[in-house]
Formats: sequence, C-alpha cells, structure tokens
Amino acid sequence: MYFSSVLSPSNCSLVKRSHQNQLEKLSFTPLKNLRFCGLRNEILAFEFLKLNRCETQRVCNFRRSKIVVSASVAENGSAPTSFDYDLVIIGAGVGGHGAALHAVEKGLKTAIIEGDVIGGTCVNRGCVPSKALLAVSGRMRELKNEHHLKALGIQVSGAGYDRQAVADHANNLASKIRNNLTNSLKALGVDILTGVGTITGPQRVKYGKVGFSGSEVTARDIIIATGSVPFVPRGIEVDGKTVITSDHALKLEFVPEWIAIVGSGYIGLEFSDVYTALGSEVTFIEALDQLMPGFDPEISKLAQRILVNPRKIDYHTGVFATKITPAKDGRPVVIELTDAKTKEVKDTLEVDAALIATGRAPFTNGLGLENINVLTQRGFIPVDERMRVVDADGNLVPHLYCIGDANGKMMLAHAASAQGISVVEQVSGRDHVLNHLSIPAACFTHPEISMVGLTEPQAREKAEKEGFEISIAKTSFKANTKALAENEGEGLAKLIYRPDNGEILGVHIFGMHAADLIHEASNAIALGTSVQDIKFAVHAHPTLSEVLDELFKSAKLKELKKIQPGN
Repeated sequence: MYFSSVLSPSNCSLVKRSHQNQLEKLSFTPLKNLRFCGLRNEILAFEFLKLNRCETQRVCNFRRSKIVVSASVAENGSAPTSFDYDLVIIGAGVGGHGAALHAVEKGLKTAIIEGDVIGGTCVNRGCVPSKALLAVSGRMRELKNEHHLKALGIQVSGAGYDRQAVADHANNLASKIRNNLTNSLKALGVDILTGVGTITGPQRVKYGKVGFSGSEVTARDIIIATGSVPFVPRGIEVDGKTVITSDHALKLEFVPEWIAIVGSGYIGLEFSDVYTALGSEVTFIEALDQLMPGFDPEISKLAQRILVNPRKIDYHTGVFATKITPAKDGRPVVIELTDAKTKEVKDTLEVDAALIATGRAPFTNGLGLENINVLTQRGFIPVDERMRVVDADGNLVPHLYCIGDANGKMMLAHAASAQGISVVEQVSGRDHVLNHLSIPAACFTHPEISMVGLTEPQAREKAEKEGFEISIAKTSFKANTKALAENEGEGLAKLIYRPDNGEILGVHIFGMHAADLIHEASNAIALGTSVQDIKFAVHAHPTLSEVLDELFKSAKLKELKKIQPGN
C-alpha cells in the first residue's frame, strides 16, 4: 500500500509531510499509441480538471537546509526519513533543465544528474544543431533561386558553401547553448552531479560511472528525464559513416551525391531540406502509403507539392527498408526494399549513403526501475496525467515522476520542459495537469510546417464519438501583404473548430515562419479561448500574423456556448 505525497489544500504552508499525506487508491489504464507527434489516444479524451489552487508562501523556506519528513514505506524497502535534496532530476536535457530552473524558483534544493553532457539530445544532437544546418540550407536555397531574387530586383551569382565551416557553425551553436545551460544551472545553485543515475529504492538515487560503486543521494521527489536515442529497425547496419542516424548527420562529415532517407517525418523532411540545398539527390523510403503520414493530410499534400516534387527528391512508399548494408571496398550502400503488405522483397537500391530517420526510442535502460517494481511498455515508463510513475500493479510510485521522451506522451523538447514545470508545480503544492493538445509542433523546412491540436481526421473521429459537428476554415498566404512583399505567397493556414461553441480543435500552418505563427493558436487552446473571442484580437499591419487574424475571422459560428479550457 502506498501513500500519496499531494499537499492537502487546507494546509498549504508545508509543515511536516506526514500531516498531509493521504491514502489514495488509484488505477492505471495502459495508453494506446497515436502516430502523431508522439501523442497518444488519451489526449483525445482530455478532460480539463479544475485546479485546487491555494495561495501559499514560497512552499519551501528550506532552500539549503536538510529536510526532515515522515516518509512512506514501500514493499521493496524503507524510504529515508531525511533528505539530501528536495528534488533530484535524472537527466539534464531541455526537460530536466526546465524543471530544475522552476524548482529553484519555487525554493527547492535541487540536484541534476547527467552522465553525458548538459543539454541532452535537443542541444547536442537534435533541435539546436539541426537549426544551424537548416539556417544554411535556407540561405543557400534563396541564393540559388534566381527567379525569386530577380522578382525582388536582386542579382547574385556563384553561391557556394564550405562544408567544414557549415559543420563548425552547427557544432559551435550547440557548444554555446550547452555552456549557457550549464552556467544557468550553476548560477542558480543547482548541484550538477556527474554520472549515470540509478534508482536504488524509494527516494534514493545512486550516481557515478558505470561499473563503479558511485554515490547515493536521497530526495523528497525524483524526476526521470533521460530522453531518447535514434531508433534503428532490425536489419539495418549503422556504421556512422555511410549508414547514419541523425546523430551522425548533424556532424555533416560529408555531403553525398545520393542519399536515401528512411522515414518521411519531421527528421527526414528537415534533412531532405538540408541535403538538397547542399546539392544532394534524395530518395525517401516510407513504410506507409503516403509521405508525411503524421501531418494533417491536406497539409501533407501541399507540402509534398512544394517541398518534394520540385526538388531532386524521389520516393518509395508502402515499403520497408528491411536490410541496409554500409558501403565498403568501393561498393555502394545497398538497401533491400520489402513490400509492407505482402512482405515480399520488391526492389534493391544502391546509394552513396542512407540516413535512418525512423523516429526515436526511449532511453530508460539501467535506471533501476526493477528496484521499484516498474515495468516499461516498449521502453516507455508508464505515467498518469500528472507524470507520476505507475508500477507493474497499477499503483503510483510515491514521489517519482517521469517527463519527456522517456514517457512517450509527446516526444518534443518543449513538451518535456512543460511536463517538468507541471511536476514542480505539483511537488510545490499546486495541482497541475498539462493539456498536451495545446502543445505546438513544428518542422523547420523551407517553408515551415506547424501544428497544434488535432488533425482533421482525428477531429472528425472525436466528433463522431462525442456527438458534435466540426467546421473547417482556411486562409492563404497569397492574401497576406507581408508574405507577398517577401515574394513568399505559397502557404496555407487551416482551422478546425466546433461551430456550436467556438472551441479550437486544431490549427495547421504551412508557409513562411509557420513555426512562429502557431503560438497564437496554441495559447488560445491552452487558455480555452473561443474563436468568437479571438476574432477581436488586433494584429499589427502588415505582418504575417494577419494570416491567423484572417483565419479566425473567416470561421462561421452558430449561437455560441461558453467553453472551458481543455474541454
């Protein structure tokens, strides 16, 4: 039997924890996966919870003091009665970093354990260096587009690039951001504990080098934020040179003449933008029947017309890359293609290189989860809507949380950070549930793609199940003054909403600066703002933000009913 660590709303000054622990009986239903940005089906039934918000003084006045509390007893051993830290975070990626900063703001004595480098995947092998490469590809694409430049009255010739200088730009950016994150943690007094973190029992974590005894610390609450690694399907031999993952590709050690990209999601699309801008020919290999299967179908169709068809890109859909052999002794990379339906070998490709962009897998091995009776589901750590870890018997593990890619709810860096902040709110005495439908996603191609909420098929499925209608509104970038001034009129914004109450179900944008434009829609969903209300928002003229202004104004509503955030 476990005891919860939720603060009692009637006593928010945080005296002894034993005075506030209340027995909870909880159940856990395994979540089904949803192939869209790492979302799962449970968000389709997301219910907004009215929060018990009690105004407290800074819950912890013991910023640097040792805390003495009464702790619960688990079946696998006794929890400590005094703690080294209020909060220990395993993993110093974007999620762990965001949680640590918020914890310090809340007055919690905090430590973060990292066995690799500060910044995790996003800063060192993902979002950050990839944006450096995409910045280069965007400039190259502009400089090589004579028709576009001529329309603006600009004459440029002989555009080229220095591969090593481009690679250095990406590496230097990652180093700069990594140093910034490290310095911010140190400046705020977060203890950085170097080594691999392993949970040894309730509220206990050991850290140190693998194979050595290490040191143990205790914490009132623990957050797992260990992230993910590139997923490589069976039959694919990665040598890091000619058969690579995104980790290797970001180093840009060479630009192949012809590269096959396995997977046409975010990672594959962005690298196709980079490689084609630098002169490579690209072949997509996609297991599903269409390219970009995770995006709204209408956006995918438009994006294919602009991002794929005019470029040196061809593709094979409905096939698996069941075997890939690296180049060796003058022989090319060999890819065996198998029909996804018949499972018969369909074709063989010979290319200069292959990039495996088949998604990411949670990095949860070696965490000591067996010590607390937790079983992963395909590597993901099961959690409830508050990111609390659930054990093999369906019970909550007291004082243990998991955020980010390791829980699989939404495999995006900013989602991990938002989850971490939500957890810190909870351990500080304020109940908080994150609405994952309000978290935006973006693909930084040229032009960009962004989205928040449900795709049209998902919205129609939800509407059919729950008995309401949906409507669609659209607006084109060709009607936007700023886009036309930039000669960037290709683009579309799409709104999916309920005409009966004005609830925004989803927004999808393809066009110039789409990644920046999406946040007005995501904030509207997070705050429960109806289409009717947001129609009155004022946007500066002439700006790209007017694309969203026109989009919301074009929505046709029935007699409006008041909505609540998250409903």
